[in-house]
Amino acid sequence: MSNKEVKAALKNARDAIRNKQYKEALKHCKAVLKQEKNNYNAWVFIGLAAAELEQPDQAKGAYKKAIELDPNQLLAWQGLANLYEKSNQTDVKGDLADVYQKLLELYESGDKQKWCDVCNKLVELYHQEKKYLEVAETWQKLIRMKQEEGAEKAELHHLWKKMIQLLKDSTKNQDNKTGQLLLTAFEHALHSADPVPGEDHQNLYKDFIQCLSKFPHEVARLEKACHDMMALYPTMSYPLEVLCLHFVQSGTLSEKALHCFSRLLEMDASSGPGIICFGIKCLKENKYKEAVKSLTEGLQKTNQCPAAWWYLAEAQMKIHEYRNAVLSCNQALEALGTPESPNLPWKNLALQLKAETLIKIADADAAEEAIKALEQITDGSSDPVISALRGQAYLNKGLMNQASKISQELLLSHPDVAEAHALEGFIHYSQKNYEQAEKSFLNAIERKAGTAEYHQYLGLTYWFMSDDTKKDKGKALTQFLKAAKLDSYLGSAFYYLGNYYRDIAGDKSRARGCYKKAFELDETDEESGTAAVSLSVELGDMDTALSILNEVTEKARPGTAKWAWLHRGLYYLRTGRPSQAVSDLQAALRADPKDSNCWESLGEAYFNRGSYSTALKSFRKASELNPGLTYSIYRAAALEQILGKYKNAIATYQQILKKTEDYVPALKGLGECYLMLARSALDNYLDRKAVDYIEQALAYFTRAVEHRPDVSCLWKLLGDTCTSVHVISPTKVNVQVPGSLLSKNATKQVLKKNELLILGGRCYGRALKLISLPSIWCDLGINYYRQAEHFTAVGTDTTEISELLEKSLQCLKKAVRLDSKNHLYWNALGVVASCSAIGNYALAQHSFIKSVQAEQINVVAWTNLGVLYLATGNIEQAHEAFKVAQSLEPSYVLCWIGQALIAETVGSYDTMDLFRHTTELSMHAEGAKGYAHWVCSTLQDKDNRNTVLYLYNIVQLNAVPAAQVVLSKYTERNPDDASAFTMFGFLNEYLHLKQQAAYAYERAASLLKNSEDTEKYNTAMQNYGRSLCTLGRCDEAIEVYTSIPLTEFDGIVGLALAYFKKGLLEESIKAYEKALSVAESEEDKAHVLTALAMIEYKLNKVDAAKTLLFKCSLKEPSTESLKALCTLGLVKQDATLATAALKELLKHEKGNDGIYERCLIASAVYALQGRNVAVQREVSKAIHSYPDNSALWSLLSRVVPLYASKKSKGGALAGSVAHTLDVNCRKEVLLNIAVNQLVAGCHMLEDKKNNPLKNIQKAIHVCPDNPAAWAVLMAACHAENTVVCLNNTEPKRTGLEMTLVSTVSAKTGESNLPHNYVRTLEDWCLCQAITSLEETGKLSEAEALCNKGLKNCPEHPALFLLLRQIQCKQLLQSHKELPDNILEELRKTVMSSSSSAAAWQWLAKIYQSQRMMTGAEMCYRKSLQLASQQGSWNGKLSSLLRLAMLALEICMANVPNEHWPSLVQEATTEALKLSPCPLAALLQALLQYNRKMGARETRRMLERVVYQPANPETIVSVARWYLLQHLYAKDDCELIDVLIENAKANGDVRALELNEKLSASA
Repeated sequence: MSNKEVKAALKNARDAIRNKQYKEALKHCKAVLKQEKNNYNAWVFIGLAAAELEQPDQAKGAYKKAIELDPNQLLAWQGLANLYEKSNQTDVKGDLADVYQKLLELYESGDKQKWCDVCNKLVELYHQEKKYLEVAETWQKLIRMKQEEGAEKAELHHLWKKMIQLLKDSTKNQDNKTGQLLLTAFEHALHSADPVPGEDHQNLYKDFIQCLSKFPHEVARLEKACHDMMALYPTMSYPLEVLCLHFVQSGTLSEKALHCFSRLLEMDASSGPGIICFGIKCLKENKYKEAVKSLTEGLQKTNQCPAAWWYLAEAQMKIHEYRNAVLSCNQALEALGTPESPNLPWKNLALQLKAETLIKIADADAAEEAIKALEQITDGSSDPVISALRGQAYLNKGLMNQASKISQELLLSHPDVAEAHALEGFIHYSQKNYEQAEKSFLNAIERKAGTAEYHQYLGLTYWFMSDDTKKDKGKALTQFLKAAKLDSYLGSAFYYLGNYYRDIAGDKSRARGCYKKAFELDETDEESGTAAVSLSVELGDMDTALSILNEVTEKARPGTAKWAWLHRGLYYLRTGRPSQAVSDLQAALRADPKDSNCWESLGEAYFNRGSYSTALKSFRKASELNPGLTYSIYRAAALEQILGKYKNAIATYQQILKKTEDYVPALKGLGECYLMLARSALDNYLDRKAVDYIEQALAYFTRAVEHRPDVSCLWKLLGDTCTSVHVISPTKVNVQVPGSLLSKNATKQVLKKNELLILGGRCYGRALKLISLPSIWCDLGINYYRQAEHFTAVGTDTTEISELLEKSLQCLKKAVRLDSKNHLYWNALGVVASCSAIGNYALAQHSFIKSVQAEQINVVAWTNLGVLYLATGNIEQAHEAFKVAQSLEPSYVLCWIGQALIAETVGSYDTMDLFRHTTELSMHAEGAKGYAHWVCSTLQDKDNRNTVLYLYNIVQLNAVPAAQVVLSKYTERNPDDASAFTMFGFLNEYLHLKQQAAYAYERAASLLKNSEDTEKYNTAMQNYGRSLCTLGRCDEAIEVYTSIPLTEFDGIVGLALAYFKKGLLEESIKAYEKALSVAESEEDKAHVLTALAMIEYKLNKVDAAKTLLFKCSLKEPSTESLKALCTLGLVKQDATLATAALKELLKHEKGNDGIYERCLIASAVYALQGRNVAVQREVSKAIHSYPDNSALWSLLSRVVPLYASKKSKGGALAGSVAHTLDVNCRKEVLLNIAVNQLVAGCHMLEDKKNNPLKNIQKAIHVCPDNPAAWAVLMAACHAENTVVCLNNTEPKRTGLEMTLVSTVSAKTGESNLPHNYVRTLEDWCLCQAITSLEETGKLSEAEALCNKGLKNCPEHPALFLLLRQIQCKQLLQSHKELPDNILEELRKTVMSSSSSAAAWQWLAKIYQSQRMMTGAEMCYRKSLQLASQQGSWNGKLSSLLRLAMLALEICMANVPNEHWPSLVQEATTEALKLSPCPLAALLQALLQYNRKMGARETRRMLERVVYQPANPETIVSVARWYLLQHLYAKDDCELIDVLIENAKANGDVRALELNEKLSASA
């Protein structure tokens, strides 16, 4: 190729590059290189094209080849620079710098602009690689180039500033040359700045000074720069601040430095460095607190001065703020950073100061930290002072050997160093070698007399050396004074001075001053603060004490200053400010939650505040922390007593007595608790319990007075206890009293009520001898009054009673004279004056009025005044007085009783309501008897039963139970009130409380036996006889009746009934005939005739009974006689008689009265007539008329399973309604509910909460003696086992058969049920147990049970049938055909039980197993016939379904006989007529499937079963199985998917498995 061709190729390559056809360019270049291997341009073009094609290595090689060919040509260097600039690789940056250097050489003599551009790029590259020296040198070359070109001053200024900016980040790790270049740049920039002064120039100067401050060796230059800037900008504080910080950091405080400090503060008082400098100046002037304040403030404003932290730590050390000083040292060390030559001295100083401070803290952790700090000091091992510090640290840590070793070495090597002798002194002092310590400290003081610590420890040495040195003014006192003088912040010196002045000199005032000074210096010194407060209190200066405490508590953090909070809390407690005391004591406990004394004080504060429950918790906490605090335990018991927790209080008091038997407060507390329990029991009319409590109280009070007979309140409490028996019946009061109380030697003596009251008077007298108080005189007067009351009740001589009342009156007058403003004394005086034996009504009225005047809100006095007016016949005034009392306290019962008595007097309708209200307020004898009287009177009036008044007062307000309850309490308290017992008996009889009624009537009769009113006695005896007869105690009833003359109808009839119940029918007839002769009304005569008819029936004289009953019906028939006549017809199965009697009964009896009995009889008559539907309808009609009658709902639930079994779910619901209306009928109702649910087929899988098993379990729990309930439980268990077997799970309730049979037998043996009923129930249970055993596979047990039953009853067809069934099952299990003789025997057995449809169904199964299908069909038809005759809906449905299944089985076997398909169709059609039975629908669908599997009707019938929501899953699963086969036969994928989803939703595993098989085969 010629040169011309080469040039053409190169031209083509250039054009291709210009057109971005880089590959084409490469071809041309390669063609050139083939001809000319060293063609410079070709290699350059290759480099350019390869770079653009992202082939950096090829491009780099091409450029380097070109450079080799001609190093001074620009093109290759420029291309290489471009290539490196585009590369992201870091390793090319060094090569790029070399390229830039070469380009600078090439451009230097040529293109200056490009030279500058390359220079900029090179500087940027060096800056990125942090090569600051190269940056500075290269940039200086650029500046020189500009200077040579004659650049303007502004441009040069900009370049110098750019250089500063490039190098300003290099000051941390640069060499001296770079630093000098930077400083030079600053100087040139400052000289070239314009204008001067100006803002940019000012900022530049600040940056220059800041930069200079980072160069320790440029001090002169820094000072010059600061002075120059101050000259230019005299109002700026920055250069002064830098200069001041420089002086501080250098540690030199010359006049020049101080002048600088002053000038800075004058210029800017808020300047941080200025404040720091002022603080250092204060430190040097020994103004330590000002120094700490200033240094802290200054350091908050600037953190550029590590030395300031050291100065702050030193100042804090001087004022003994050791922990703060440690923190400041840590800050200094942190600010100093890594140890470098300029900072090393400061670091050593900071470490030494930190160690000294930690040693002053004097604990092991601080000592360990101090040792670590000392180890960090450079060359510290050669410094004796640091060695001494290390020794002290070891000493504080408890390392005595190391400390002693250092001490000995120091004393040998540096005997003239005070610290060495001081260390020796510290060691001796810690070992209590006070003589040696004295010598050491004296040596240390000799060498360094100005150290307060040495004087302090010498003083402590003297203090603890001996009493002589402690008291010697020249020793301990002198040294403490010197220490305090040398270090006015040494709080411990002032503390011991306070101890000296207090304990030795006896100067409390001066001691208080020293303690106060010590506490002011160290507010954490609790001992000084406590002592200062205590002495202030002793000196009567409470203001000073409180000011100290307030100052501490205001500054205290939560959980600190316990002593201050405690002392102030106790102060508030003493001065009657419990709320403030509580707050302070709580704060004290935050500091120390384990302080039992503090908890005790807090309990007292809560108690004084009235927070008894919280106080109780506090005292309990105190006793838990310190079980030895008897007072805390006592206060806890006392608080439990106040809160009414008497049983707990008694236990706590007993706990004290276990430790201290003679602790009188505990004995007193126990007595008071028992006395309060006795009063509570008396309020609740628990008199016998009250007597026991009184006995206990007397025992403890007696023990207390044995130890402290001089305490008046104990004798008063004894008097109160004895007097409290006044309300109890004398027969119940037999109290054992300690002999010491009776001044006898006997251990204990039993006292009656009168003796106990007399003893109470003596105890009050003893109390009065000790101290004459009006309250005790009043109590004594009341005691005499109670004695008089008792003697009046028992009929004692009136003279003695008068004397007692006179004494009572005099005592109360004495109380009034001593305290005429006490309303209680006046009231008591009025009560005694108004009693009938005194009758001084004027004095009584005066006393009550005086009582009201003394206390305006005085409900008792107003009530007593009302009673006085009522007793004297002033009804209007009485009413007004009672009205005032009611307004004062509406819950006070006595004023309401007064109003009730007034209402009774004037004949108001509100009387009964008022008496009822008194019983609701509280129990009182007058209110209870009054209310009971009105309730009994209302009940005896039978004509008002339907009135609104009766319904409200008696029914709605539950008057009878309420009256019975209050009257039971009344009779307990008043056992001699015959009329009350008569009413009590009447109410109990009304409530069917037969035993209680008999007791009450007997008591009433015994009380009236010796009375003159024989009529009342005879009535009481008749009542007693009637109640005995009701209880079945007929012999006693007859005896009672015959013991009195019987002339009235009721008594004769009662005797006749007793004879009848006893079985003495002839005597009963005679008595009834006598009653008939004295009967006055036709109704009574009809009743007697009905009773005679019943007796005739008992004597098997049915015709005579009918005659008597017809005789009742002739004139004016009574409902009772008609009911009896109807019942007679039912018993004798005489439907005509029963129907006629029922018609007559329905004419005469209407409305709610007797609706249940009427409905029951009507239902029985319909059942006798065979009208089963009418039975249920009759009860339903009655419920429709009276829906709130629970008995009717219960009756409906009873008759439904018997006569309308299809509606058994409704029967269960009826039982639930009955239970809701009346909980008392739950015994029968729960049983009926369970039976209905069993008939309906309910079970636990349907409803876990409401099912037969749950309900019958509840019924047995309510009434476990009902044998029928146990029988139903057996049926329920069998049903549940059957259900779980159908669901392929294991039965849970197995093995219960024999237990339940035994239970039923036991319960029937205990009951008085009819013999036939018992026999039927037991037979059913036996058969049920045998069936359950058979179904669970226990054939041998079932057979044994059958044989056992047949032994007792050989002619029992049901048992015999069961035996044959079991034996046959065993034969069938062998899978052998049964011989004809056995089949004939089985047929005969079933024929013997021909009335059992189930027996025929069983025989049909046997025939079916033997393939005798026609015989099986005949048996099923026979069972269907029997079920139809018996009206058994279940039997008919079961027979039809079994018959259909038999026929379907034959059809599925493809037997060619049209009889069987038609039989399936016929049977299922009849079954569907009886009920929408899903099984019948399934059988029809299967018949259709068998006939025409692929027909559309087959699918429809199966889908109807599958997708019907209410169908059981067992039936649906079968239908789903066949439907799936049908759908696969039709290849209907869409319906198959729907069916499979349905199967998955219902968990039909069988269908899913079939689907897998069918889909696999398809």
